Amino acid sequence: MAVPAYATPFERAWYYIFRIICGLIFCFLIGPLFVIIPLSFNAEPYFSFTQKMLSLDPEGFSLRWYQDFFTSQAWLHSIKNSIIIAIASTILATILGTIAALGLSSRFMPYRSVVMAILISPMIVPVIISGAGMFFFFSDIGLAQTYLGVILAHTALGIPFVVITVTATLTGFDQSLVRAAASMGANPTITFFKVILPLVLPGVISGALFAFATSFDEVVVVLFISGPEQSTMPIQMWSGIRESISPTILAVATILVLLSVAMLMTVELLRRRSERMRGISPA
Repeated sequence: MAVPAYATPFERAWYYIFRIICGLIFCFLIGPLFVIIPLSFNAEPYFSFTQKMLSLDPEGFSLRWYQDFFTSQAWLHSIKNSIIIAIASTILATILGTIAALGLSSRFMPYRSVVMAILISPMIVPVIISGAGMFFFFSDIGLAQTYLGVILAHTALGIPFVVITVTATLTGFDQSLVRAAASMGANPTITFFKVILPLVLPGVISGALFAFATSFDEVVVVLFISGPEQSTMPIQMWSGIRESISPTILAVATILVLLSVAMLMTVELLRRRSERMRGISPA
């Protein structure tokens, strides 16, 4: 968007200053990524740029740390756990969060604000407090150091994201469509799968992606709940930093960055699809 022809000199100056400020903030936020990604290809076991890397010598670059990641049993076991736990907790969080959002969107829902505050409380309460509380609760019922316990803990952390995204999608939902479906003889189940779900699906998928990312990146709660068999990739990275620092961690971090970028692109595409379905022109 260009500067309007009628803009004053101050508005023109602010137009460019604002974009410079945004660019600086952007560089500050993603600056660490510009360091991590190239260092993951370092041929030497250092966390700094070697002279060969600075001179762009091909001998200074290597895929040895990526090879170490894909051939290490500990790393493969942790990523398998991360994928299994993240997928299972995402499915549960998506189902429960969508049901909760549908209830919260109903005008007959009593104490809506209180219920909403309780549902999103895992996002507000410090994670270490949630982890300690889950540890004592799961220990009493025998779910500590089990896959089920870790999955349920991650489900609790992922539900708020699903509730928020689906509730936001339902805000602009035309309730007359539900009444029209009912007048044509559709029962609530058919109405949900044929009318409601297709329209709120972008919000459901966006919430599921956020829940997946939350589970895949969680460290604190897993430290409280999991045992040696339930070690996830973030836990493996945390242990590697404490015990034996290896550039393999940089390779793993690069893979996680690429995964995060792919997920953010998916969320943006879903947002634009939702706008097109509602007849809203993307800004």
